[in-house]
Amino acid sequence: MAPDRWLVAGLGNPGPRYGGNRHNVGFMVADVLAARIKSGFKRDRSRVLAATGRLAGLPVIIAKPTSFMNLSGGPVAAASGFYKIAPERIVVIHDELDLSFGAIKVKLGGGDSGHNGLRSVTAALHTPEYLRVRIGIGRPPGRKDPADFVLTDFRPPERKELPLLLERAADAVESLLAHGLAATQNQVHGAAPGAGAVG
Repeated sequence: MAPDRWLVAGLGNPGPRYGGNRHNVGFMVADVLAARIKSGFKRDRSRVLAATGRLAGLPVIIAKPTSFMNLSGGPVAAASGFYKIAPERIVVIHDELDLSFGAIKVKLGGGDSGHNGLRSVTAALHTPEYLRVRIGIGRPPGRKDPADFVLTDFRPPERKELPLLLERAADAVESLLAHGLAATQNQVHGAAPGAGAVG
């Protein structure tokens, strides 16, 4: 097994009912990355849909758990074990309520900020020390429950900007693999809106 192999897991809920939800932005970025490596998703023995290839010149598994969001950890940990990939070489892509729509941040470790998918992944891996690509979806309007808000689709103005946002998030994943965390943070967090990446 390649020692430099990476596991990149996009989080979301399976099935067409949830396909366009804010909570599924991790799945959407995984789809972009799979297209970049010219690979389709196939179910493997670790309860993920996996696309394999080379990203940023490195061997990579792009994964989408087949469980629901709040049970994402089991499939991610199973894929980690199946492909013999340590947590420090895992990148998890997820939606982030605490970032405005269009913002992207990358980090290593930390808490879950109430995100059930991250909580599940951290518990299953027995460590929070994995890389995260956080994609801002904004806070719910008015008194709308955040749990309901994440299961709504993006608004029409947001949908116009969504393809670029997904590409920028995919770029951030590639940068993490190729250049590491510090360089990616400098690039992603320091960019102006519309200038590659914003945070």
